[in-house]
Amino acid sequence: MAERNLVSWTLIVSAAIQNGEFDMGLKMYVDMTTNGFMPNEFAVGSVMKVCVSMGASEFGYSIHCFALKIGIEKNPFVGCSVLNFYAKLGDVAAAERVFYSISSDDVGCWNAMIGGYAHCGYGFEALNVVSSMLFEGITMDKYTFINALQGCSLVADFDIGRQIHGLIIRSEVECCISIVNALIDMYIKSSGMDYAFKVFERMADKDVISWNTLFGGFSENKNPGQTASLFHKFILSGSRPNHVTFSILLRQCGKLLDLDLGLQLQCLALHCGFLDEENVTSSLIYMFCRCGAVEMAHSVFDNVSYKNITTWNELLSGYCFNCCDADVLKTFCDIWESGAEVNRCTFFYVLETCCRSENQQMVGQIHGAIIKTGFSSCGYICSSLIKSYVNFGQLDNSFEFSNGAERLDMASWGAMMSALVHQGHNHEAVTIFHSLVEAGEKPDEYILGTILNSCAAIGAYQRTKSIHPFVIKLGFNAEGYVASAVIDAYAKCGDIKGARVAFDQSFNSNDVIVCNTLIMAYAHHGLVSEAMEIFDKMKLANLQPSQATFVSVMSACSHKGLVDKGCLLFKSMDSQYGMQPSPDCYGCLVDMLSRNGYLEDAKHVIEIMPFQPSPTVYRSLLSGCRTHGNKELGEWASEKLLLLLPKNDAAHVLLSKVYSEGGCWESAAIVRRGMTEKQVLKDPGYSWIET
Repeated sequence: MAERNLVSWTLIVSAAIQNGEFDMGLKMYVDMTTNGFMPNEFAVGSVMKVCVSMGASEFGYSIHCFALKIGIEKNPFVGCSVLNFYAKLGDVAAAERVFYSISSDDVGCWNAMIGGYAHCGYGFEALNVVSSMLFEGITMDKYTFINALQGCSLVADFDIGRQIHGLIIRSEVECCISIVNALIDMYIKSSGMDYAFKVFERMADKDVISWNTLFGGFSENKNPGQTASLFHKFILSGSRPNHVTFSILLRQCGKLLDLDLGLQLQCLALHCGFLDEENVTSSLIYMFCRCGAVEMAHSVFDNVSYKNITTWNELLSGYCFNCCDADVLKTFCDIWESGAEVNRCTFFYVLETCCRSENQQMVGQIHGAIIKTGFSSCGYICSSLIKSYVNFGQLDNSFEFSNGAERLDMASWGAMMSALVHQGHNHEAVTIFHSLVEAGEKPDEYILGTILNSCAAIGAYQRTKSIHPFVIKLGFNAEGYVASAVIDAYAKCGDIKGARVAFDQSFNSNDVIVCNTLIMAYAHHGLVSEAMEIFDKMKLANLQPSQATFVSVMSACSHKGLVDKGCLLFKSMDSQYGMQPSPDCYGCLVDMLSRNGYLEDAKHVIEIMPFQPSPTVYRSLLSGCRTHGNKELGEWASEKLLLLLPKNDAAHVLLSKVYSEGGCWESAAIVRRGMTEKQVLKDPGYSWIET
């Protein structure tokens, strides 16, 4: 063109961007400004979209500044583009500021804000904007509904989802395939699979995305036949699967451990020409590893022409899942030598393997690689590394690493304290907790639950009393995990009244776990009537008791000698609640019968148990034989226990006491000599009080 004006420049910039020629679009934009033309709202808005797609954040900031300078930042088209730019960067606060500065009734701006919230995982906030749109009387379009359904999928709120469905039906918006697909996805993620099927069946036109969305909903479905039947209908409908279809279905086969169906899908993927797609090969590796066919997974991996870090990590994950520790370490070395760009998942899998295989030397080398690749400030990696050092008992290294980190996130603090408590370093965990609080950080519910479990383990009553107000102040007393930890800590420190106060303050008396914790606390304190009171309240509230509930209540009956009531509770599991008693429930029944002298009945229960009896079951019977002086059954129980645990000190000591308390001193001496010859040492008992 001999003469170029603003319109021609804007058209060429917009056309290049719409055709996906992002580099050319940016170049044309820079040339336009260089030639003295001031970009208008259409050029600025188009270039902002390019910055989102290319991840050119710095250039995007400069364009936003330019829009502010020339006064077009409140233009709906520019404002939407800028808002979307910040949302895609994850800067929700900046996106909100842009949204509120526009003050426009343009539906596109509202859609951009809803979509921005949904993209960043802020489902509730997205739904609040939808509610505000209704209040302001702004007419919704199909993009509003699609973004709103995505927000609803994030919060998995079935009721709100149905309300949005009603809005779609009432509106005059054409119910296009995109809206229906989003609706199916929302119902699936809101545990409304039946509704998702109904919506799907009523669709006049189904595209491959519709089928893929429904296939993806079978992640919790454990029926391989239903998955195969649906895929058969898909093929008969004349629809052609794409690479996403195979990726989803192959992972389903892995979760269902259905290797036969997975092999058939592999052949079909080969026939359709999708076997070279990255997500299909990754799903194949996942499927084979889940089904235990590690060699086949490795064969698929070897045939991949271009191996990126996603493919490497999938193989690492499969080896880690199958406990192929040597293969994990070898694969990590291969990744390092290949020059592939590792990520945090790579380090996570190899650190987990080092912990399991107790490879301390390798952890040190991995630590060096983490520092070298710049991941030492990543909270996810910090957590895994700290956990590794604590598991190996290298507390100094763990503390040194945490102190050297610029700023640990909550996950890293939580990982350190959880690992310390798990390894029995309760006092050190409490020290770390105090360091966290002194640093001005606010612990989350998982950290509070962990530290309260630590207080319960060491009987730290005063610390429990000081942490409880902290829990209330932060508003975590309504969290089931924290509330049950507070109740348990008070109970194990001997303050059963404090445990009841914590229960009443939790506002979670309809939470099964919280109720179980208080029932167990009452049981350990011998307060059977109080334990039964909570159990009766659960029944009145129509709460479905868990296996742990029955263990707790039966334990209370055991301590008070209420054998008949305990046996009735055991029978009611099947007759009233349709639950098959767990091994723990059988163990509790044996303990109750043995403790109260019903030794033959206890033996009968052991013999008819549908599980292999655990050492704890035989120990309970042996303890009952000692209490009630049954030498014959004591010998039988001891023999069974020693078959399972030859070095168990309880079997020898209890049998010795059965003999000695029955006057069989020679037999008792033989058992004691046997302990000496086998070098079986009795664990010393101990108790403590808080000073």
